[in-house]
Amino acid sequence: MKSAVTISLVPEARGGPFVYWDDLAEGCRLAAARGFAAVEIFPPSADAIDAAELRTLLDDNGLSLAAVGTGAGWVKHKLTLTSPDATVRDRAVAFVRSIMSLAAQFDAPAIIGSMQGRWGDGVTKPEALRYLGNALFKLDTHASDLGTTLLYEPLNRYETNLVNTLGDAVTLLTGMGVERVKVLADLYHMNIEETNVADALRNAGAHVGHVHFADSNRRAAGLGHTDFLPIMAALVEIGYAGYLSAEILPLPDSDAAARQTMDMFRRIVG
Repeated sequence: MKSAVTISLVPEARGGPFVYWDDLAEGCRLAAARGFAAVEIFPPSADAIDAAELRTLLDDNGLSLAAVGTGAGWVKHKLTLTSPDATVRDRAVAFVRSIMSLAAQFDAPAIIGSMQGRWGDGVTKPEALRYLGNALFKLDTHASDLGTTLLYEPLNRYETNLVNTLGDAVTLLTGMGVERVKVLADLYHMNIEETNVADALRNAGAHVGHVHFADSNRRAAGLGHTDFLPIMAALVEIGYAGYLSAEILPLPDSDAAARQTMDMFRRIVG
């Protein structure tokens, strides 16, 4: 398993669970200085990132790109894949596709989290799930064309009322027959929704494509009450060899959060 840390370039997301903010070059420099293997980037849009510049930053700092988030699609542009407005849904799919195309240049996946939306306000749950399924099916095809994967993240009940557990996410994806969409297991969301986090990971098995490495309070691992040893045992058991990425609150500050994450990572992964 490999370490990664988050960099947000979206001013509208300030206060959210990202370790580094605003400055991509500085974020990469600090990530490398703290010993991370990769960065996970949350840009305002695909065209806000110069791919050649990003390649240089990654190479100069000895980093890989773990994933690229699409959260700005909702936070900044108010797009969701389950909007009652078909035009908005189409724009949401186009936004995700553009992020996927950017990420694929670095052999990295894109993440769908908050852009999945929710049901209500004129959309029933069956309708919302149908819209989400249709979008994921289209995006699965795009992932196949790019030779990459897409990550779908179940969120806790306070952030969506669609899919909240790994088991429900796996059921959704297997029912659709998609081949390139994996599940993102966020340990913070799982702490809220899962009966047993380790068992949920075991049951999801090969469907797990990425892990957000966070404690129960969304702070750095080791600063809450999550027991990481059975979680790590479950990840080893399912053969997970991807990233443990710190999508966490930068508390008490960014550097302290990064240091704590790497201390815990080295303690439990080696």
